[in-house]
Amino acid sequence: MTILVYAQLGLWGFFLYGFGPVVPLLRDEQGTTAAVASLHSTGLAAGALIGASAFPWLARRLGRGGVLWLALGGVAGSVVVLCAFEVLPATLGAAVLASTFGTMVVSGVNAALADHHGSGATTAISEANAVAAGAGVVAPIVIGMSVSAGFGWRPGIAVVVGLIALVFVVGLSLRVRLPAVVASPVVVSGRRPLPRSYWLAWAMLSATGSVEVCLSLWAADVLRSHAGMSPGAASATVAAIVGGMFAGRLVGSALSRRVAPVPLLLGALAISVVGFAIFWVSAVAWIAAVGLMVLGVGNAMHYPLGISMALAVADGRRDRASAYLMYSGVIGFGISPVVLGWVADGVGPHRAFLLMPLFIAVAAVLAVRLRRALALGSLTAVAPASGRLRSEA
Repeated sequence: MTILVYAQLGLWGFFLYGFGPVVPLLRDEQGTTAAVASLHSTGLAAGALIGASAFPWLARRLGRGGVLWLALGGVAGSVVVLCAFEVLPATLGAAVLASTFGTMVVSGVNAALADHHGSGATTAISEANAVAAGAGVVAPIVIGMSVSAGFGWRPGIAVVVGLIALVFVVGLSLRVRLPAVVASPVVVSGRRPLPRSYWLAWAMLSATGSVEVCLSLWAADVLRSHAGMSPGAASATVAAIVGGMFAGRLVGSALSRRVAPVPLLLGALAISVVGFAIFWVSAVAWIAAVGLMVLGVGNAMHYPLGISMALAVADGRRDRASAYLMYSGVIGFGISPVVLGWVADGVGPHRAFLLMPLFIAVAAVLAVRLRRALALGSLTAVAPASGRLRSEA
């Protein structure tokens, strides 16, 4: 079951990390500005809102396994629409649909792993995201190779349709079943407001999510305009970010057993700053790629640590807290890339990327405030080896 769920999240990771390098290529085809092209990210945010709202209702009626397969089928259909039509309304609609179904995949995978692994849920979720990052390494490379070979980006992104079909056939033939939905009496009966420390973690995830999505959507543009890369090479080089995230999550999962979450997150943010400096300063392609990889290493643990901290301080209301966390991505996906695109239209993508250190600084301030707000017991609840986490899970 765990392997199947990891694969399902990896399929969504292939599309999500592959879609970022596609956006600048879509902008070239459609002849739009950077701000207009960034509306595809707004479409992802809108889809996340729809998917987060629909998942609990569908899971109660279809079962978690049924929703996951339905969602992956929806992702495949969205990719078909994206590849079949070139006009802006169609590609924006495809982004909304893909994110709607992809958000259901993320929600279902997190819930399934939490139910199945209990005290090991944090480690399992980190490993699942490492698999998604690994798939995300492959996607930009495949798309870049397709562009460089003269086939365009569509065959590269369409690979995920075949992969979804393959995983479905394997899962069906092995008769793998996912854990049933577990109702939470705390959430059903209690409507108390979530604590202040939870909202600090929520805001922190918005800031770190802004860093990740802006990099995914616009790093290729900076590589083209500042480092002189061709469109195909720039799209493929974006894989350096996800490669760094893959390595960072493997190492970070082990470090999280020994280092408290807030200091570990601050260290990750510091690495992100170093990677950004290397990437932004260098006009040499391979040095800029190294900077992106270092950025990926730093970004790797932002999401798993933020999710773990937010759920640990949710005062037992994990279902509601988990749903609200999906909405924090609206800022990252729906607002920040549009702001960056609007600034890029005025000063160029390279200078516009100076917004990245601002997002990182905001996340660091919130992390420090979160550490001060958390009691010692709340901090230890986040650690994967913590006894409190075992009892809560």
